[in-house]
Amino acid sequence: MNYQENLVRIRRELHKIPEMGWGEFKTTAKIIETLDPLGWTLHTGIQQVGLDQVMGRDPVFVEKSIQRARDSGVSEETLDRMQGYTGCIAEFDTGRAGPVTALRFDIDCVGVEETDKEEHLPNKEKFRSCHSGEMHSCGHDGHTSIGLNLAHWIIENKDKLTGRIKLIFQPAEEGVRGGAAQSASGLLDDVQYLLGAHLAMMCPTGEVCVYPTGLLSTTKLDIHLKGAPAHPTMSPHLGRNALACACTTVSELLGMARHGKGLGCINVGLMKAGECRNVIPVHATIQMEVRGESDEINNFMVDQACRIVKGTALAYDVQYEIEKVGEGGELRNDDELASLVAEVAKSVPSCHKVVERKKIGCSEDFTLLASRVRARGGKTEFFVVGANRTAAHHQREFDFDEKGMETAFDIFKGCLLKLNGTE
Repeated sequence: MNYQENLVRIRRELHKIPEMGWGEFKTTAKIIETLDPLGWTLHTGIQQVGLDQVMGRDPVFVEKSIQRARDSGVSEETLDRMQGYTGCIAEFDTGRAGPVTALRFDIDCVGVEETDKEEHLPNKEKFRSCHSGEMHSCGHDGHTSIGLNLAHWIIENKDKLTGRIKLIFQPAEEGVRGGAAQSASGLLDDVQYLLGAHLAMMCPTGEVCVYPTGLLSTTKLDIHLKGAPAHPTMSPHLGRNALACACTTVSELLGMARHGKGLGCINVGLMKAGECRNVIPVHATIQMEVRGESDEINNFMVDQACRIVKGTALAYDVQYEIEKVGEGGELRNDDELASLVAEVAKSVPSCHKVVERKKIGCSEDFTLLASRVRARGGKTEFFVVGANRTAAHHQREFDFDEKGMETAFDIFKGCLLKLNGTE
């Protein structure tokens, strides 16, 4: 197989069918249909998620996504295997004693409309998004392609490998929602080495960063407020104004104290409230997030936010519900694995520079998978593979240099030969 060509081909196929988190049914079908004939043992549906840790999954959205997949030709048999839950953890046993190594690839997209600019490569080469308002503007199409090509390579080179290898195709990374669910499945509890990577992320083509910094702990919260309706002039004393409570809550949240030990930030991204102009508003919703330079700082921000919500709701005499819909932790790479990635990267022809650290400035729920592995004595590593960008991540003009996929593929391949190789 020509892996360089196949990396590009599969990436472009996936780019055309971007799907938001927990709705990646067409993408998961592609994964299943690719791995099944190769002989991988597939954990799908509720086998590969801990249901009590599923966050930010809207059943109405899920049903619409299933119907879209069905309408596009995904078989009922394949949809039944998913049981309403996207993602897949694949496992291959070489039959020889050796370590259990897992590689993670995220599969979801971002909710932006892809640009119409003619010079945008997906427009020029006719692989732009077919889904309005959804786009692979973060590189996860490339990540998934790397994982699927590695699945082929592992089978073709199984005689050179020992132990067991797991490929984690993770749903709902955007909004850091899927990592907690997959880590709670228990399927990572025997993993000794876990590796993950991201394309681009401030690194140019040919550069690899083995310990990205500035990955922030984060918690995403949805706040639901419920008051009581009343006529605004005849009986205002009977009303409980959820909109007014929401406005005060947002003001207090944005002004809350930060932590002295490092960076902590808060953002309120959405507030909606009310029913009509002549009724005291009954319902309000706030979507917000906090981030912290460490778990300690992030937890401080979460506690502050919850106290503000509770106190303001008490002052306005409205009911409140705080729902955690996403979470990511600190990145803690293992020195041994970071050194291994650096060693392998230096031997890869398409890698021209290896840097130890570079500040990235985002959040990643790979950290939750890694935390589960480390808690059971395993080692973890998350690195960045350079791929020149046409625009910043999550923007509608985003695209990346597809040469970066070859670099990442070769690094993963080299690490497997070092960790699970017969020699």
